[in-house]
Amino acid sequence: MAPRFSLGAFAGRFEETRLGADREAVGEGTIQHQGDAGGSIYWLCYRRAQHRLWVVSSGEIGGPDHRVTEIVEELTEKDTETSTDCAIIPEKFSPVVLDGKLHLGMSRQEVITALGPPSKSEAAQMVYSHAGKLADGFDETARLILGFRETKIVSMRGL
Repeated sequence: MAPRFSLGAFAGRFEETRLGADREAVGEGTIQHQGDAGGSIYWLCYRRAQHRLWVVSSGEIGGPDHRVTEIVEELTEKDTETSTDCAIIPEKFSPVVLDGKLHLGMSRQEVITALGPPSKSEAAQMVYSHAGKLADGFDETARLILGFRETKIVSMRGL
């Protein structure tokens, strides 16, 4: 699945890169928090033109270091520049790319060429799922959810 992500030249890995490292690299944003213990989440929210980006750490899987467990990027129909709930991300941190291949604007066919057939496909969404065992015996699960408007990716969620 998508073990790596990049924000422009900044490269990270799910469940390894700290949320604080993303914040330090971008130089903007406030780590926000909601919930308690294993049910809590921490996130950074960024915006640029019609893009909205969340870099997320779940309380349980992300651990006390708040390692990144999820990236969500959406292309909205309206310009998000008037919104104040997310920091503006500098242009040099785009595009957001998952696993060195996927980015907003790709066609369904480009995704299938890059990843193969999806686990599930509907008109507005494609889902890639993976479950297996790591070398140390722990279970590994991953999902990639791609949202489409017409034939182009308008949202990506890697977890």
